[in-house]
Order: sequence, then C-alpha cells, then structure tokens
Amino acid sequence: MTYHRSMTKNNLHLLYEGEINQSITKTFTALAEQNLIDDNEDPKVVRNVYHVMVECLQNIYKHNDPGAGNKPGKRSYGIILVGQLENGYVVSTGNSINKSKEAVLMKILDNINSLNTSELNDLYKNQMKNGHISEKGGAGLGFIDISRKTGSKLEYKFESIDEKNTFFILKTYIAK
Repeated sequence: MTYHRSMTKNNLHLLYEGEINQSITKTFTALAEQNLIDDNEDPKVVRNVYHVMVECLQNIYKHNDPGAGNKPGKRSYGIILVGQLENGYVVSTGNSINKSKEAVLMKILDNINSLNTSELNDLYKNQMKNGHISEKGGAGLGFIDISRKTGSKLEYKFESIDEKNTFFILKTYIAK
C-alpha cells in the first residue's frame, strides 16, 4: 500500500522495467493515451506524450546494446517512467549502451539542444533528405523529432555500469 501511495503522491502514470519490444510499446502507449484521454487532457498534449513515448521506446528497442543491464535472452531491456507535473508531463527512459557510443550520443544531443525551432526544423529536413540509415534502422530523426514536438531541451545522463557499458537516461518534458 505504501508503494501505491508513493506513486499516487508523485503522479506517476506508468513505471516499467523489463523487456522492451513492439508489443510492449504498443500496449504502453495505448494505455498512457487512454489514461490521458480519461483525464480530459488536451488532445495536443495527449498526442505529444504518445509521440514521445513511441520514439523513446523505439530507441530502446532498436538501439539497446546487449551486455550489462540486459537479462539473459532479452534483446532490449529498459526502463520507462511517465509522470504528471503541475504544468505538463515527463517521460523518462533508460537503457544500457556500449560506452563507445557515449561521446557520439552526447554530441548529437548537445547539438539538438543548442538549436532554435527554425534550426531544428532545418536539421530534421536535412536528415530526411540526406540522413544515413544505420544498420539498426535509424536515421537520427527520433531525438530531433522529440525536441521539435515538445519544444523542450532533452535532458540526459550516463551512469557507468562497467568498463564496457553505460546506462543512458533520457528525460523529456511535455508542457500542457
């Protein structure tokens, strides 16, 4: 009962740790969307929370690196939290990645965070036209699109797991 009260007090709508796959993504996004609709949330806010969740969960599913933090036999293992704030919502995700990707990811996120709305739109269009599709199916559009849709900076953090792996945490705010 204490755990439930803590979640209610902190306005947590969803908290999950485990395997992330297409089925989980579909289930959680539909659940969160319905909860926001039931709470009579503005349709634009509902769309933005849904969109951010899809992008973040797809990032975990597509780009999670096997290694520390993953359960044996599980391809993509991560964490997602969706919480309500006074003026909006927060979507926070985490997953393990190879430390060799940390500097590149930091550079990408810092670049996105340095751009204004017009520059973000230009970067998005450029990636659509000229972006290289990675072996995991990404063209680098997810983070750009999250920033464009939310109008907020992408908060991130890396926590070392071991010599080869780090835990990547991404936090995004969606204003009401």
